[in-house]
Amino acid sequence: MKIHGVSAAHNGDMETAHEPAVRVAAATSLGMTPDRVGPLLSKLRRARGLSLADLANATGGGRGWISNVERGRRWPTDRRWVLLADDALHAGGELVATWDRAKAERDAAETARRHLAASAQQARELLGMPDAHDLDELHAQTAQLAVDYLSTPPAPMLADALRIQREAVRRLREHAHRGEELADLHLIAGRTAGVLAYAALDLGQDDVAALHARTAFTLGERAGDNSLQAWARGTQSLVARFGERYAEAADYITDGLQYATVGTSAIRLLCGGAQCAANRGDVTTALALLDKAAAAREVADPDPVDGLLGFSPAKQHYYGASSLMWLSDRSALNRACRDADTAITTWEHEPVEQRSLDDEALAHVYLATARLRLGEIDAAMAAVRPVLELPEDRLISWIRRRVGGLAALLDTPQFARSRAAEDARDELVAFGAGG
Repeated sequence: MKIHGVSAAHNGDMETAHEPAVRVAAATSLGMTPDRVGPLLSKLRRARGLSLADLANATGGGRGWISNVERGRRWPTDRRWVLLADDALHAGGELVATWDRAKAERDAAETARRHLAASAQQARELLGMPDAHDLDELHAQTAQLAVDYLSTPPAPMLADALRIQREAVRRLREHAHRGEELADLHLIAGRTAGVLAYAALDLGQDDVAALHARTAFTLGERAGDNSLQAWARGTQSLVARFGERYAEAADYITDGLQYATVGTSAIRLLCGGAQCAANRGDVTTALALLDKAAAAREVADPDPVDGLLGFSPAKQHYYGASSLMWLSDRSALNRACRDADTAITTWEHEPVEQRSLDDEALAHVYLATARLRLGEIDAAMAAVRPVLELPEDRLISWIRRRVGGLAALLDTPQFARSRAAEDARDELVAFGAGG
């Protein structure tokens, strides 16, 4: 038989008859047995008749993150959260004990994995072998990272993104790749830079976000990937819009459109352009760009990578709401309300792993903003209420800023003599102070 092009001349070179058993034993010793914490958490929650939202409110964890824990896709690293969940579920210590056992196994497995990885790297160096044969796995991890970001708070995603990017950077520095794999490594590093840009922006660090977005564009250029370049320009525009630099943001949109030849890149850029126009008070251009984006949706191909690196129909409606809510035109404000409602409803009917929970929360704020500009105080507070009840780890910088904008709207002459406006403003200000 052959292994990587090398013939095994003798039976003693490889015990093929025992290979499956060896793999099972190795998997067990490395702690790759089926997750016990997630299934137990799900079983206990359902037995108590609690929803994901109920448990999230009781423990301070995001519902999307809890769903991923139950499915075995995320690991609850903080024992304090497990204690809270055990108490909320009246588990009598069963959940904590299961977590403790699993944690010990995971720690032992992680130590073994590190040693094995180090030994494998040393072996490759001794043999003069490139170690990029598993780039498909890195691509898969990057794609999963982009999907997981939609339902996971930004801080935990930093570690995952850094781990993948660090491996790509190591291989680039050490030339641990074949010639034809260089573009793949640039693409992997560029996509993780995109995730890092969003995480930085969601955590309020727009200067760091700008650096990562620029890195994503440069690496997309090196990889020869137009889709990543277009996406990076859209993200650079987003960072500029965060800083209220709308002329700069519009320039990124214009430049990005030349690369928007794949997937939904053009749709995202056109919607970003609508946000720029709306913030400059240009109703006609904003509406025209949103209509053009809607037409582009009809002929768009699938995105190379979904999740954060894609642009779903729900996200498109979300952009429509976030554009038009700034305008004084009542027809535009009513369209903003419809777009926000559509985005919220669409996300509510999607599987958790496909939902952008932060954007879903912001859609509630955008709906409230449009309602408030229409003079509808009660409807605005009803729309924003789910956001005011979110756990602390879900309150990204965008949410805090937009809720603060609601409070500022209530402090305008339009609502000067309204007791309802005064009460609503006090509640929103208190929410901001709590952060």
